[in-house]
Amino acid sequence: MRMINMIKALFKIDSHFENRIYGLDILRALAIMFVVIGHGIKVLPYGNFIRDVSMHLDFDGVSVFFVLSGFLIGGILIKILENQKATFKTLYNFWMRRWLRTLPNYFFILFLLVIVFPFLYTGHIQDSLSEKIKYVFFIQNLYYNHPYFFPEAWSLSIEEWFYLVVPVLMFALVGMLKMKPKKAVLIVSVSILILVTYFRYYKLMEFPIDSLKDWDRGFRKQVITRLDSLMFGVIGAYISFYYKEYWVKYKLILLIIGVVIFWLEKNLHLFVSNIGFGIYKSVFSFTISSIATLMTLPFLSQYKNGKGFVFKWVTIISLISYSMYLINLSLVQNYILTMFPEDLKEFEYLRYIAYWVVIILGSILLYKFIEIPFMKLRDKLAK
Repeated sequence: MRMINMIKALFKIDSHFENRIYGLDILRALAIMFVVIGHGIKVLPYGNFIRDVSMHLDFDGVSVFFVLSGFLIGGILIKILENQKATFKTLYNFWMRRWLRTLPNYFFILFLLVIVFPFLYTGHIQDSLSEKIKYVFFIQNLYYNHPYFFPEAWSLSIEEWFYLVVPVLMFALVGMLKMKPKKAVLIVSVSILILVTYFRYYKLMEFPIDSLKDWDRGFRKQVITRLDSLMFGVIGAYISFYYKEYWVKYKLILLIIGVVIFWLEKNLHLFVSNIGFGIYKSVFSFTISSIATLMTLPFLSQYKNGKGFVFKWVTIISLISYSMYLINLSLVQNYILTMFPEDLKEFEYLRYIAYWVVIILGSILLYKFIEIPFMKLRDKLAK
């Protein structure tokens, strides 16, 4: 009994849920579920019922994360620019808060993948040490194909470059050119949206592609081709802050439109995949997914309360979503699950159950013992 209580205490998350926006937790939880379901397809053999169902639930969770992140960080930047001076000290404090939130988990998993697990498991694709060093500086997919090592890290590079570049541009316009924050935020957001979309078009015209792998690594997973997804979130923060009445007034109809666009884009994406990788799939599919997510934000950002068992677990999944993203593919699927035989049919469901259990329990531990301590440190330094 004592052992059971110890295990419960180990995995229990103590958190005050009342200060959270439940609607955004729902979106974040859905995004990570889409990612884990999509990656989990590889765990199951062809013809498996769960695999067939998962194929229909494999929405673009990463694009959802991008827009949500842009919305939250954009809101923070707008409030900073409106209420504080646009100085380097203010910018540095913003960076420190973001880096203490995102980097500890990332570098811990990177350490495990580079140092620990290669000695325990063999037979996995390993890039050279020089390639792995790029992950420290988030330059492994800046404007070229992401290496095979730690494949899920592609989106983290895009996030970190967003944290670095976008605030610098906004602070420069406000601090150096004395531009009003409202104008500066809009100029930076729209400019990046246009430039990144044009770059994808230019790249497609100059380097046409004919395979899913080339599209995935050359368009979907590069920093310079995906920054616009986050800027849609910033546009949402801009409208929410400066035009609050419109943001709230049309929230329900926008939610419905956003969900419909998600469904249409999913089916169109599957259809287009069968006929090639032209202008829609390589240039505009990312835009459509981002717009669909943006349209759900007015309703979800106003849906602030929840209760009961479902509320609790949606919030928990939201809290550990970053950890789930970091460990689900390389750490769990490519290393830990190799302990389960792949060639015996009776193990296929057991391996899939283990896939989810290890991800959730491992993410709780990572959240409790890495993420929370550094967030507490961040809050202390801010005082």
